[in-house]
Amino acid sequence: VSQGFDRKLEINGVGYRAETKGKVLVLNLGFSHPIEYPLPEGISAKVEKNLITLSGIDKEALGAAAAKIRSFRPPEPYKGKGVKYIEEQILRKVGKAAG
Repeated sequence: VSQGFDRKLEINGVGYRAETKGKVLVLNLGFSHPIEYPLPEGISAKVEKNLITLSGIDKEALGAAAAKIRSFRPPEPYKGKGVKYIEEQILRKVGKAAG
């Protein structure tokens, strides 16, 4: 492996944000407390605005870390708030106003 792999996650939602503190990814996702996720060995994270870029050499560990971060607040179908993969399409539902 010469260049490694990377996975991009996007955060959507008012007040939702992420930051890195050393090897810990701190996520504020609308809960009463911030979520501190220690990154696995060999995985690094870079945060810019609402975009989290995970990179590393081990593709399996990278995918597992991205899936774990997404599982903290998966995107919901009405407003699309949550953490999603950058290439993911969210199936949106109409609300009760359209009923």
